[in-house]
Amino acid sequence: MAGRNREPVDLILAKGKSKHLNKEEIERRRNSEIKAPADNVEPPTYLRKTQKDKFKNIANQLIDLNIISNLDCDALARYIIALDLYISTSKKLQKIIVNGDITEIDNVSRLQDRYFKQCRMSASDLGLSITSRCKLVIPKPPEPKKNKFSEKFGNFTNK
Repeated sequence: MAGRNREPVDLILAKGKSKHLNKEEIERRRNSEIKAPADNVEPPTYLRKTQKDKFKNIANQLIDLNIISNLDCDALARYIIALDLYISTSKKLQKIIVNGDITEIDNVSRLQDRYFKQCRMSASDLGLSITSRCKLVIPKPPEPKKNKFSEKFGNFTNK
C-alpha cells in the first residue's frame, strides 16, 4: 500500500499539523532533509544566446521564490528549448494555414502539439504554471490563539 509523499517539516509546521512531532523529532527531520544549493544556477552551454538570456531571466525569478537549485538547470533549459520550438512551429503553422495545404497543416500542427506538451510538462515541473505554483505555496502558520487575559493585559514573559 502506497503512503503519502513525505512533506518537509517546515511545511508541516506552517500548516499547524505538528502536534505529533516533538522538538527533537522536528530537529532530526530538519537535519535529514536534502536541500540542494542554488549558488551556481547558470545556463547550459548548448543554449543559444537568446535562450541563455531567457534562462537567466526565468532563473532569477525562480531563485527569488526559492524554487530552483543547481540541479534544475537542465530542466529549465529543456523548458526553454521546448518553448522556442513551440513558438517557431506556431509561426510556421500560421504561414501554412494561409496557403491551405491540409496535409502540411496536419503535419505541422502535430509537431506544434508535441512541443506544447513538452513545454507544459516542463513548466509544471518547474512551477511555471499557475496550478503547479499553487501546489508549491507554503501556507503561513496560524496565529496563536489569544485568551481574554492576553487581550486585556498583553503577553508577559518571566525574566
